[in-house]
Amino acid sequence: MPHTLARTPHWRKSTRSGNSGNCVEVAAGPVAVGVRDSKDPGGPELWVEPSDWRAFTAALVGR
Repeated sequence: MPHTLARTPHWRKSTRSGNSGNCVEVAAGPVAVGVRDSKDPGGPELWVEPSDWRAFTAALVGR
């Protein structure tokens, strides 16, 4: 999904994440939600529509 952000995304990770660097970071924008590897902040990013992100996280909560 191509995305255009008006500003630099604010990346964050769970406060329950340890310091090992094996985490994902998430940035919520107005038209997309981004996910990236915390070990490689300059690496690839996956951007999905907010409705898809909500469905994904709802499925995780149900596990």
